This record gives sequence, C-alpha cells and structure tokens, in this order.
Amino acid sequence: MVTHIVLPTGFGYALAALISAVWVVVWQIVVVNGHRERAGIKHPQQYAEKAEVSVSREAYKFNCAQRAHQGTLEQMPSIIVITLISALRYPNLAAIACGAWTVSRILYTIGYTSEAPEKRNTYGGLLGLLSFLTLLLSSTYTASQLVK
Repeated sequence: MVTHIVLPTGFGYALAALISAVWVVVWQIVVVNGHRERAGIKHPQQYAEKAEVSVSREAYKFNCAQRAHQGTLEQMPSIIVITLISALRYPNLAAIACGAWTVSRILYTIGYTSEAPEKRNTYGGLLGLLSFLTLLLSSTYTASQLVK
C-alpha cells in the first residue's frame, strides 16, 4: 500500500531554512575550534577551567564560543519540530521565521565572541525570540487545527 503525502506549496522553503540552520551549526563548530586552538584547550575538555580563564582572554573567548554553540544546539530540536509543524499550514511564514532565527544565531555568536560578550543579546537576541515565538504560536495553532 502506498500512501501519498501532499505538502503545501512553499514547504521546500521551510526545509531550506532548516538546512541553513544546520549550516550555522557547522559554522559555529569552526568558530569554536578556532578559539579552542588559540586557547590551547585540548579535547575532550568541553570548557576552559576557571583558572585557565583567569589568565587567558583566549580561554574566556573559547568558553563564550562554546556556550553560543551549545545554546544553538539546545534550541535546534524545538526549532526543527515547530518549523515543520508550522510549514504544514504556513510554509512561507515558517521559512521566514526559521530563517530569521538562523540569522539571529549568527548575530548571537558574533556578539558572544566579541570583546563584550554581554552584547550577545543585543546582537540578535530579540530577533531570535520573536522568530521562536512566531514558530511556536503558528505550530500550536496548526496542531490545534489538525486535532479538530
């Protein structure tokens, strides 16, 4: 028995937005590894220790890069789910919101790894929050319509 699934026009844009988010994760890996090398932090150590940070600005920046990357990884499962659910009814909105979230993670990483990591939220924080809430609300509405 063959089952056909009909996806809405524009669903591919949401998939492309999700793939762009994966590319951001790859870019963050490169950023983290660059800071890891400059700080001299060997694998498998996940973060620089407090003593290392106190004597090395590079160790501090490594921790910031690692934290930005980890934050993105923490959000990815939710972003994938809510983007796909939203795209079932609102593919263009889902693509735009996911794309905006992806850009926000780039800005967040740049802010976090700058000389002033407290700027991490001024570099994309609001954009990330608004895009996440857009996806959460639209996916919630889409799911509620599917259970009627």
